[in-house]
Amino acid sequence: MSVSPIIECVPNFSEGRDLKIIEAIKHSIANTDGVYLLHVDIGYDANRTVMTFAGPPEAVCEAAFNACKTASTQIDMTKQHGTHPRLGVMDVCPLVALKGVTPQELVAFSDDLARRIGEELNIPIYLYEHSSIKTHRKRLEQIRKGGYENFSDKMMDDGWVPDYGPNKFNYNTGVTVLGVRDLLLAFNINLASTDISLANHIARKIRSSGYKGVPGMFNNLKAIGWFVEEFGCTQVSTNITNFKETTPHEVYEAIKSEAVKLGVKVTGSELIGLIPSSAIVNAGKFYNSDLKEIDELTRSAIAGLGLADKEKFEPKERILELVMKSHGLSI
Repeated sequence: MSVSPIIECVPNFSEGRDLKIIEAIKHSIANTDGVYLLHVDIGYDANRTVMTFAGPPEAVCEAAFNACKTASTQIDMTKQHGTHPRLGVMDVCPLVALKGVTPQELVAFSDDLARRIGEELNIPIYLYEHSSIKTHRKRLEQIRKGGYENFSDKMMDDGWVPDYGPNKFNYNTGVTVLGVRDLLLAFNINLASTDISLANHIARKIRSSGYKGVPGMFNNLKAIGWFVEEFGCTQVSTNITNFKETTPHEVYEAIKSEAVKLGVKVTGSELIGLIPSSAIVNAGKFYNSDLKEIDELTRSAIAGLGLADKEKFEPKERILELVMKSHGLSI
């Protein structure tokens, strides 16, 4: 018996302040047949909103197109500013295989979606991760280097012709990075400091790319430092690209250790989007190996990682499997 494929899409939109625009984008996703909007994470200082939705590949791709179309009519990149690096109105659009489909099989859907956005919305599209065959622009940070302000010049290079869409920078919409990637954890660690240089120092020590030729402490880890006015503190903002090999609790404890060396305290953390149950359970075991029950392990992880430091952390709204279950989906 074949399993009906389920995929996840986690587009990041360059708007985190105008609630009318955010609601319009949400509406375009939620009103697409067959799609379930799982979570919306709004970042005022980053001026960025991350939306997570799931369903069959065809429906999810339709919702992603609808959302990009709405964003392209509502957001003007010439006026957009925030703490988060960005390139376009729908800055990055990842597709993630959850059940009944492999990442390789999902690439064909990403190609079709990229072609449609490029042709119908006049937005240059750059494929990344599993969807890209070009080694110099396979990772998001490779494509994003230089940022929105310098991308027009970047596109003049023969190596930066878009995969789809016009070969000319669209100043109003910017460009979109789109492709199939693995599950990723966006995990930000709060420092009891307003000094961005301390957060950046720690980020350079831990991230895979390191700094000035010196490798970092972890594989599968991207990190930068920034100040979050809403929280009144700096963060070491991380993306864990393989949470099974590089666990959030290992990253959290390493940052705590590095912070102590700098005379600053870690107060807790912030999760952007959803987290798989296995990552929570493993963290719970790390902080209390005597626990067995899932609920107990979940509470242990929330306390150990400081996930409720700045905002309430509700497992039924933040753990991927629980959120999907509430919509009648399973993986």
